[in-house]
Amino acid sequence: MFAMKILHTADWHLDSPMQGAEQLRQALAAIPGQIFEICRQEKCDLVLLAGDIFDGAYTPHTYQDLYDVLKAMAVPVFITPGNHDYAGLDSPWQKELWPENVHIFKSAGISSVAVQSLDLRVFGAGFEAMDCPALLAGFRAERPEKYAIGIFHGDPTQINSTYNPITRQQVEASDLDYLALGHIHKADSFKAGKTLCAWPGCPMGRGYDEQGQKGVYIVELEETASVRFLPLDTPRFYDLQAEVSALSGVLPPVASNDYYRVTLVGSCETPDLTKLQAEYAHIPNLVLRDKTTRPVDVWGSLGEDSFEGVYFGLLKTAMEDADQEEKQEVLLAAEISRQLLEGQEVSLP
Repeated sequence: MFAMKILHTADWHLDSPMQGAEQLRQALAAIPGQIFEICRQEKCDLVLLAGDIFDGAYTPHTYQDLYDVLKAMAVPVFITPGNHDYAGLDSPWQKELWPENVHIFKSAGISSVAVQSLDLRVFGAGFEAMDCPALLAGFRAERPEKYAIGIFHGDPTQINSTYNPITRQQVEASDLDYLALGHIHKADSFKAGKTLCAWPGCPMGRGYDEQGQKGVYIVELEETASVRFLPLDTPRFYDLQAEVSALSGVLPPVASNDYYRVTLVGSCETPDLTKLQAEYAHIPNLVLRDKTTRPVDVWGSLGEDSFEGVYFGLLKTAMEDADQEEKQEVLLAAEISRQLLEGQEVSLP
């Protein structure tokens, strides 16, 4: 039986202002070309761009590149404006011309387009301003075609969101085969009734709040819909913690242009960040932050004629009569106490 293949992507944020990060700007500008190659290699029948394709203001060069890519796809492309690229008077979706194979849902009222060659109807609506009410409230996909999919920019994670909040009840009541969303930058999905609702996240992180692997969804629609996450070759961000002695275990041993921010923790002599940076020169986008604490002599006041000396003496005596597990607990109490007395920041295990 014929299985329809759909490329679902969102949240490119083209022309994002990223001052001092030429590598990131170039990688972001290359995303449309990567999407085109995926469409070609996967032999997709349909492409869905679920909002925030532009970050806001855009350049003529970016528009022309996107126009050329969408035209070259030579398959139906459906776009829904999001909160960053909403269909206002200055929006590229309103001002610019787009290829004949591209349909843009510019209104907040849900409309639909039939794709007869796929026995499919596509439903969608777009943001007309930064905020958007719940577009799916009361919606059901009535159609003569076999398949129905929806494309919206919206928030399925917060019922009180001002960005088109979407609930499981609305998804189930929609009777769609597949609901393509944008807006949330971390990929996820859920099924409600017969409807698979999914959002692929952004294709490239732009900071440490958008960590790890990013990409697009390849959707296969036969009797039911299924999604496959396809990672893109874009720079990635990692925010990690490690002791100095374990740094090699969290960083790649070979050259990498990904972005790593590592907070050094644990008890040790003050690390030489310049020396460590040179040791990992094969990772040019490495940021090291020192949150280590100086080693302390836990039992340094033992035997003193003071409250402190008595306190640590009691702990030491308790350790002598304890089993192995209890010894570790008393030692931890002593270490924390010493750190507090030394004015150090305490991290509980």
